[in-house]
Amino acid sequence: MRNLLILFLLALVLSSCRSQDLIRPGDSIEVAYEKAMNQFVNENFSDAARAFETVVSIGRGTDIGQDAQFYLAESYYNDRRFLIAASEYQRYAQFHPNSTRREQADFLQAKSYYQLSPRYRLDQTYTRQAIEQFRLFTSRYPNSELVEEAAEIISELRDKLARKQFTAAEFYMRTNRYNAAAVYYDIVIDEYPETRWAERSVARQIEAYILFAENSVPQRQEERFEKALASYDTYLQLFPRGEYRDRVERLYERARRGLEEVQSRDSVAQTGR
Repeated sequence: MRNLLILFLLALVLSSCRSQDLIRPGDSIEVAYEKAMNQFVNENFSDAARAFETVVSIGRGTDIGQDAQFYLAESYYNDRRFLIAASEYQRYAQFHPNSTRREQADFLQAKSYYQLSPRYRLDQTYTRQAIEQFRLFTSRYPNSELVEEAAEIISELRDKLARKQFTAAEFYMRTNRYNAAAVYYDIVIDEYPETRWAERSVARQIEAYILFAENSVPQRQEERFEKALASYDTYLQLFPRGEYRDRVERLYERARRGLEEVQSRDSVAQTGR
């Protein structure tokens, strides 16, 4: 019974403290802002967001309203409501373009989209938005201390996009759709040449064209072996000392022999006529 009484009294105390932190009608903007900041400092981010929304609505055009707008975005970010946070950081930058916090707001808007970026197999809309926002950031603030971090994140996200395309190409290889595989490898090579997937993609593209040729009707084999040899030339240009060089040289020999056999066969056929 005593324990129940203690718990009841504790609940009353906590309820009273919580009630004191709530913004009430008649509170000045200073008091309302202080209560919102108390929620933020105590990491009650959901309550803080609601409180800062109130401060923003009653304090538009004031310094306190400006600060509240920034911390509203911060509250959503810390509450892991990243899409709303991105919108609020954008709103802060829009309404307060000359603020000393503008740089931080722009960076965190980009980082909100980064936090939304899913596993590489899923839709990558947010990944692309994050890359775009970080590029805008580095363009707008080339001397910022955050540029290095932005560049690292861009690299990480581009690697994810490249992996998605590479994985699609590998799927087509497993299902014997070699031309489609070659197309997706080409996307990696052209759009993400700096990633770890690019060299692997060129090597696999050579193999895809060889398999495509070997499984084609005789009339189309020559051009497809030639595509394999063209991919080999691409590999030498991009990765002359690449880790897949030995494998690529073996594929080259396979493609060259295949092309010679096709050309020899066609020559014999033409002579026979």
